[in-house]
Amino acid sequence: MKLKTPLIIVNFKTYKEATDERAVRLARICYSVAKKTKTNIAVAVQNTDIYQISKAVKIPILSEHIDPITYGAHTGHILPEAVKKGGAAGVLINHSEDRLKLEEIKKTIERAKESKLKTVVCAATTKMATEITRFNPDFIAIEPPELIGGDISVSKARPSLITNTIKAVHKIRKIPILCGAGIKTKEDVEKAYQLGVKGILVASGIIKAKNPEKILKEFASV
Repeated sequence: MKLKTPLIIVNFKTYKEATDERAVRLARICYSVAKKTKTNIAVAVQNTDIYQISKAVKIPILSEHIDPITYGAHTGHILPEAVKKGGAAGVLINHSEDRLKLEEIKKTIERAKESKLKTVVCAATTKMATEITRFNPDFIAIEPPELIGGDISVSKARPSLITNTIKAVHKIRKIPILCGAGIKTKEDVEKAYQLGVKGILVASGIIKAKNPEKILKEFASV
């Protein structure tokens, strides 16, 4: 499965509502909405759920984490090739809940590319985004940590962060910019696209919703 823009990435995190059989059920909802609305939707899931979800749906699946290691003695680490073999199309790197140092980001992107995994790399600031651009990821997602999980979206609270990041990154390389943090309504998504992003990351706005399918359809209609 290929990651195409405009793109909605639903991040399952480690929410109870998106783990094990519940993860498969939610992934099926995402797949159904993607198919009905002809929208590009991907899911970022726990590594333990990648294989079973890959057998249940035909949308891109992202690992929530890999380690920049190769085959060998690395007990407790996550091998990129294993994630790929399990059914992942890509990987989410440097989310604010799983932050890496700049050199670790570079090495992780390199290993992902070697394993044929697409890379969605998160950045909290415009400066970080421009640094990450030098490593040539497939996507950069601007996500201010203070807004993640909140009730105010980045597109409404920090519009200049989005526009400044797009401008700064595109001076170096035309990498698609996504945004996330606090996105919960159709208006949040509309505003984000108006600011120039090529997609969004959403988590609790879908995972915790009483009717995830309804909300996702609203997002897909933008």
